[in-house]
Amino acid sequence: MKVTISTLRQSKQQGKKFSVVSCYDYTSAKLAAEAKIDVILAGDSAAQFVLGFDNTLPITMDFMLAITSGIRRAVPDLLLAADMPYEGCNKGKAETLKNAKRFVQECGADIVKIEMVEADLDTIKAMVDANIPVMPHLGIRPQTGKYKAEGTTAEVGAEIIRLSEELYKTGAEMLLLEGTAREVAKIVTEKLPIPIISCGSGPDCDGQVLVLPDILNLKDGLMPKFSKSFGDVGKACIDAISVYNDQIKQGLFPDDDHSYHMKSGEFEKLLKMIE
Repeated sequence: MKVTISTLRQSKQQGKKFSVVSCYDYTSAKLAAEAKIDVILAGDSAAQFVLGFDNTLPITMDFMLAITSGIRRAVPDLLLAADMPYEGCNKGKAETLKNAKRFVQECGADIVKIEMVEADLDTIKAMVDANIPVMPHLGIRPQTGKYKAEGTTAEVGAEIIRLSEELYKTGAEMLLLEGTAREVAKIVTEKLPIPIISCGSGPDCDGQVLVLPDILNLKDGLMPKFSKSFGDVGKACIDAISVYNDQIKQGLFPDDDHSYHMKSGEFEKLLKMIE
């Protein structure tokens, strides 16, 4: 049965949590589906984990459309959220709306996530009016380049709560809160009937999202305070590739069993042909 926004709303009403993974390609999305993940986010963090940039800003609409389409082919039954890149939403409402439609029409995305501030409410409203399900992203917004936890003071916490309510009234189908104080995220989750996803915003939200490279420990360097590795797949990958490298250099791979062969009698025939 396909996971939909309505499915997640029902889960919220029943007090059930759901899982979200941010990944960037067909193969990893297939693995996430096999693991019974509920939602896949085609994340603009592909800029760092796939293309090696220091932040999300350089990634293009074309790249995001390509990976979102690939993920859709991998997970036809999961809810697919497309992450609007900075390039797709920094030229005004009309351009943002056009790009959001592309995610839905060309890639089959179920919802479009967009980092926003209050000035973007008109853009959110335009997407809603165009029947594009939208997931605003509040709290830490990587496209701003600021990575300080949000909502740690009463004033900022109240502003996040107020803006969340305004977004719901505008027609947002879901919200993502990143790096927001747990207490604030809990209030938002309890106040609003729509699914709220936490990315480092505590355990009280309806869903939780992490990037796949963190879950599998596939990257170097420190990970965010809120993240966690659930297996050391990175080390397993290095070990396997090392064995491959050694076997090539020792002449152990490929062997006869991993080679194609001519049909019976054809080798002798070939030798006569080339003599």
